[in-house]
Amino acid sequence: MRPARASSVVLAAVVTAAVGWFLLDLWSRQGGTRPPLPWAAALGPAIVAIVVLVLARDIRRRVRGESTGGRRLDPLAAARVAVLAKASAYAGGVLAGWYVAQGLQLLTQLTSGRRDRLIVAAVTALASVALAVAGLVAQRWCRLPPDDDETGGVRGDDLLAPPSPRQPEER
Repeated sequence: MRPARASSVVLAAVVTAAVGWFLLDLWSRQGGTRPPLPWAAALGPAIVAIVVLVLARDIRRRVRGESTGGRRLDPLAAARVAVLAKASAYAGGVLAGWYVAQGLQLLTQLTSGRRDRLIVAAVTALASVALAVAGLVAQRWCRLPPDDDETGGVRGDDLLAPPSPRQPEER
């Protein structure tokens, strides 16, 4: 599995912001009400970011041989955390784009009542950016060292990198 790139996450955020702003603008011009922006929306991405970092930190410590508590590193557990990290990076980018779109929509018609909604959108967008960054960092922490197994184990340098090309065997 290839790791998520920061440029891909930013692209997802920008595309989501543009499409979201267009759809919100179209919706409001036709008399639709804006979607709610509760303060609790900022908690979700922030909590998931913390969970992803805690799980990845455990994998990182085990890979380095620090405080393993007598347990071996389960490669499947590391792969699951790596997948969660990649999904978090993209989800954080998309959520950030959505809340930026809502903030931009609110900026066009800023009144005192909408200023509070703008603040909520900004805080939630920042929490979503934190989720994306946590996912990117956690991916880096989930890299595994190459196998020392001589019986033909996995030859990749890490769990997330594309497989390295094998050298042709000499006869």
